Amino acid sequence: MLEGWLDFHRGTLEVKCAGLDDAQVREASAEPSALTLLGLVQHMAEVERNWFRRAFGDVGAETVFEDETGYTLTDGRGLKEALAVWRREIGLGQAVCGGRALDAVGHIPGGGPFGGAEVSLRWVYLHMIEEYARHNGHADILRERIDGTTGS
Repeated sequence: MLEGWLDFHRGTLEVKCAGLDDAQVREASAEPSALTLLGLVQHMAEVERNWFRRAFGDVGAETVFEDETGYTLTDGRGLKEALAVWRREIGLGQAVCGGRALDAVGHIPGGGPFGGAEVSLRWVYLHMIEEYARHNGHADILRERIDGTTGS
């Protein structure tokens, strides 16, 4: 059930980007925010890497994109490339965590007050569902601003 909901939210993000060109996915939501659909896809690639491959695998602190948030846009990267990287990170995370029990233990990556703390795979799934749901709300607003499309 958790994997199903996570896949649903992953698919929702992809639908929010469908049919848009590279210029459109670079359109910011509303000042002063610089949030874009392209930035959200990149961010979620970083999040996938962080919570599955870093917490449960042997991937170090290196990032997929230029910064740890993934929000920074570069001139040369468009939606097609960002989606390919995002899908790759999903697949690699599934390979690391597939078949593990929901009670399997990983560690929160990074420093800070929670860095290194133990978390279960169940906790990570719930966190990822929340992360996608929150950002899909942002994607709803971005998509509506870009071309008026609403709904899933």
